[in-house]
Amino acid sequence: MIINDQLLDKVTSEAEASPRLRMNYNLHESLDAKAQRLINVLLPGTPLPIHRHRHTAETYIILRGKMYVVFYNDLGAQTARHLLDPVQGSYGVQIPAGQWHGIEVLEPSAIFEVKDGPYTPLEPEDTLN
Repeated sequence: MIINDQLLDKVTSEAEASPRLRMNYNLHESLDAKAQRLINVLLPGTPLPIHRHRHTAETYIILRGKMYVVFYNDLGAQTARHLLDPVQGSYGVQIPAGQWHGIEVLEPSAIFEVKDGPYTPLEPEDTLN
């Protein structure tokens, strides 16, 4: 498999058709895989709560577009903003396990995302409202 413009365009079209304004293209074979590897296309306005993954760090590498990854403390106060923009040479971020984070998508963006598996849905205590 080649990760190219055609694949990113296909997943972007699927994100545009989704009410969530985002779409994953999984590269792992199952939700039980030890490594969750995926292309995640995110459009401006996609709803994503501030959340954390207590059991795993998470890595984002931006392939196209522009977005902020925002870190928060336990009270929901912003502690850092990381711009991902390949045009400006800012390609990715490592999110430590347990770090509260969210995103602000500035333009249609595609990221390569990696975290430890298996996939576990977010629990209510892992989101901030």
